[in-house]
This record gives sequence, C-alpha cells and structure tokens, in this order.
Amino acid sequence: MNLLFFLTPKAEVAYLYDDYTLRQAIEKMEYHRYSSIPILNRQGEYVGSITEGDILWAVKRSYNLNLQEAEDMPIMSIPRKHHYISVSVDTDMEELISVAMKQNFVPVIDGKKSFIGLIKRNSIIQFCYDRYKQSLEPKGQVHRKPIPSGSSVVKRRFSEEEHSKS
Repeated sequence: MNLLFFLTPKAEVAYLYDDYTLRQAIEKMEYHRYSSIPILNRQGEYVGSITEGDILWAVKRSYNLNLQEAEDMPIMSIPRKHHYISVSVDTDMEELISVAMKQNFVPVIDGKKSFIGLIKRNSIIQFCYDRYKQSLEPKGQVHRKPIPSGSSVVKRRFSEEEHSKS
C-alpha cells in the first residue's frame, strides 16, 4: 500500500513558517484548534513541529509574558521536547506505522525535502479498524451494523480473538 493513500495534502494543513513569532503560532494554533503544528522554512521545507506543551514551557520561563512580548519571540527560539520525524513519499508502510506510533502526525516530504502534507495517526488506525471489521463479516454478507468505538463488543471481540489464537 502507498502512504499517499493516507496523506492530507499541504493545501489542507495549517502550518507555521520558521520566521513566525510566538504570538503568530499561538493565534494560528488556536484558530485551527491544533495541539501541534508543522513548521516550514520559506522554501517549503519541513524544519520541525511545535506543540502546545512547548509553548506553555516557553511562557512559563518568560514569567511576565504578554501578547506584545510574544510578538518579539521567534518560534524557532522555543525549545521543543519532541523531534517530529518526517518521512519521504517512498517510505514503506512498516516504517510509516513505526513513526506514527510515536507521534500524532507524520510530516511527508518529497525528493527535494519540500513538505507536501502529513499523515494523521488516526487515519491509519481508522483504516486498520475498517479492515478488521471487514474481516469479521461472513462471506456474502453485504451490511453489518457499525460498532461504536470503545464498545464492550469490540473489546470482547478482540479478547476472544486473542484467546482463540492461544
């Protein structure tokens, strides 16, 4: 399977430029309701990501920070706790899943290191869940009532399946 199947294209993703200020980052993250967001340079290359936690720690260290001061603080001066790993468009699914298990989204870059979009971890999980549900359907059955996520039926099916494997 090609990872582009899961890609949210750059045109549909909010991102920051590396010359943005803390205030610009806060405003964009608030507007889009993101808890983390990719950072690009002006050439369109992925240079990192910043999280709400990174911003909160920067605010804590700056004690009397107000929005006017935030206009003078470049986002690239804010230390980041996690380094979000990007993958290239030709990355195989095993590596993509390995990276996605450790971060909420995976930035995708092309051969020129330009950011082309991202893959959300929940889209991979949803795909796997849908495939799992399909595998449970008897052959020839066209429609099955959907099971709500978090349902005890889903948990019971997973535990029964694990039990039958042993």
